[in-house]
Order: sequence, then C-alpha cells, then structure tokens
Amino acid sequence: MSDIMTALQSFPRSQFLGGPTPLEHLPRLSEHFDVDLWIKRDDLTGLGFGGNKIRQLEFYFGDALTSGADTVLITGAVQSNYVRAAAACANRLGLKTVIQLENRVPDMDDTYRQNGNVLLGQMLGAEFMHYPVGEDEAGADQALRDRADQLRAEGRNPYVISLGADNPPLGALGYIRAADEIVTQAPEGFDATILATGSGQTHAGLIFGLRALGHKTGRVYGICVRRGPAEQVPRITKLWKSLEKLLDYPLPFDHHDMLIWGGALAPGYGQLGDNARQALADMARFEGLFLDPVYTAKAFAGLPGLLADGTIQPGQRVLFLHTGGLPALFGYQGDL
Repeated sequence: MSDIMTALQSFPRSQFLGGPTPLEHLPRLSEHFDVDLWIKRDDLTGLGFGGNKIRQLEFYFGDALTSGADTVLITGAVQSNYVRAAAACANRLGLKTVIQLENRVPDMDDTYRQNGNVLLGQMLGAEFMHYPVGEDEAGADQALRDRADQLRAEGRNPYVISLGADNPPLGALGYIRAADEIVTQAPEGFDATILATGSGQTHAGLIFGLRALGHKTGRVYGICVRRGPAEQVPRITKLWKSLEKLLDYPLPFDHHDMLIWGGALAPGYGQLGDNARQALADMARFEGLFLDPVYTAKAFAGLPGLLADGTIQPGQRVLFLHTGGLPALFGYQGDL
C-alpha cells in the first residue's frame, strides 16, 4: 500500500460505496471532438442517486459516528446534491438530518424550489430550514451551529458538516481514494483530466491523490461552476494546505498544478449558459448519458473550450469526471 493510502487509514470512514465506479470509453464523442475520451462514472456511486458527494460523506459520517452523533446538519443551494446525498447516508446509518437551503440562484420558478433534490430530501424525511443569503458561507455555517446548539439543549448530539474552506477538508479524502481507483483502472494515465471545481474538495483531493500516487503525467483542469478563477485559485490553495496538515503529508506538487478554467461559468452559479446547454445535449445525443445543469454540464463544456484555445490537443487521451447531480435536472424543467 502506498504511503498516502496508509495515511488515510487513520481516518474513520463509513463505507457507502460498493466498489470502484466504472471507467468507460466514449467512442462517439471521441470521434466528434477528435480526442480519446474516457469518463469516470461517479454518477454511479449508488446510494441516494449517487454522485461525488457520496465519496466525501464517507469520511464525514465516519467522523460523525466516532463522535456519537445522532443528527447531521448540512447546508447547500436549493438544488444541492450534497444535502440530498447527506440525508440518504444518514438514513442508511439511522441518523436524523437537518438540511439548510440557501437562496443562491435568483429568479427561479416553483419547479426549481419543489422538484429534484428538494423532493428527494422531503422523501428522505429530512428537517428543512432556510438561509436567505446565497453567498455567505460563514453566515450559513453559523446558522447551522446555532441550530446544533438548540438540538443539544433538547438532548441530541448534532454533527455539523460545514461549508467554508476554513474547516478540515475531510471530504477531500474521498477523492484521494478515487485517485487510487483511477490509477489502478488506467495505469497508462491521461494527457488531461477535466472536472467541476465548486466547493473544491473533489478537485483538491483528486490532484493530491494522483500526484501522491506518482501519477505524474497528465494535467488536471478544474472547470469553474460557482466562482471565477480569481476566487477559486486561493480556495483550492487553502484546501491543499489544509490537506497537507490534516494528513501530515507534504504537498506532492507545486503551483503548476493550479489549472482552472472559467469559460463556462456565465451567467453564474446554477444558471445555464449556451456552452453548458450544448455540452448537456452532446453527452445525451452522442452517448446516451445525462449531465446536470449546475456542475457537470459546465464541466464538460470545458472540453471544447480547452480544445478551442489549444490547451488540449487533438488526439490526446482525456478523462472527464462525471460527478453526478442528475436529480437537479428535474428542477430545471423551465430552463431546459
């Protein structure tokens, strides 16, 4: 076992994944874009409609159980995949969930506010609360802590999964494990890997894992889905430094691995631009697979964008990380 995987053994983990997710070739899109395109199917992590958050939550729930928690609190956008996945994981373990929904996306209709992940959260039996501001991580986290204090006064033992980048990035450990899967499934590597970068834990953990495992070939591009490169670069840097401290493991890379592209972010978080719409249509019509409007459609739009500016070259071997999020499609009926 490698040193980095040995380091992970000291962190408690609740196992929600049944095994590695598939790595599949996309032949028709490979021909369409003139690249050798592969997809890591983390939309198939299984529990509660799956997605990348299941990997992250394995470590948060491991820590929650170690602390004796009976209730988990988490915050996210109205169509957050994270909160839906957390409620599913909590139910698997017999814990209660408090979901806080933040108003991050303006001018959305009732379908957005009632369908998709919101409907699933209700089906899972979560308690809901609301936070009126969309871009206030510190305030949203504090509102969760305030609710946790109320629960303690009622005799319960709450555990808060915080949103802010100042907190220990336990979720990123799940993507060090994902990196180990990728290295095993594709030891020959890739010239480029593309994934969404939002909260940043998937992005930070994957690069940390790939480099710590000696996977030196290939560049990893984080495609902005929530904030632009000027804000995302310091966020990922902070997460890397936090991982270094958390794992007591020296950073296995330098600033050259900070590759962030913001060309698909407009018109903003949770809002579809033309290139994201095209990416969503391409994946469905060429390969029969679905992307979500908030994360993976924008992330996959990075492929033609990076080809157009010459960053990725024709004929290269490219990996796209599909992080799931498909229930959100049903909240975006009006836009789609």
